Amino acid sequence: MDPVAQAASKIIKEQQAIIGPVALDQAKKVSGLTVNGINDIKITGNKKETLEKLVKQFEKLFGKASVQVCKEAYSMYADKIPQTDVPDILKN
Repeated sequence: MDPVAQAASKIIKEQQAIIGPVALDQAKKVSGLTVNGINDIKITGNKKETLEKLVKQFEKLFGKASVQVCKEAYSMYADKIPQTDVPDILKN
């Protein structure tokens, strides 16, 4: 799986651990992201824009705390993803 898709999957899993199945429902609303299941995530749009939309989708509903959860989930993939594919919202 592409590292950006892996990061998106990890973000969704971390959100799911906190808010439950609502996380998967919210991820499915993100354009450029195909979610067939928690382990079957594909980025079909621009990687940077899609990651940003995913984080903002969670932020819209759950606030800044959810952005921090997204940053922590993303951090384990930071060295595998080119900086050009990382949205500002995930940078420290």
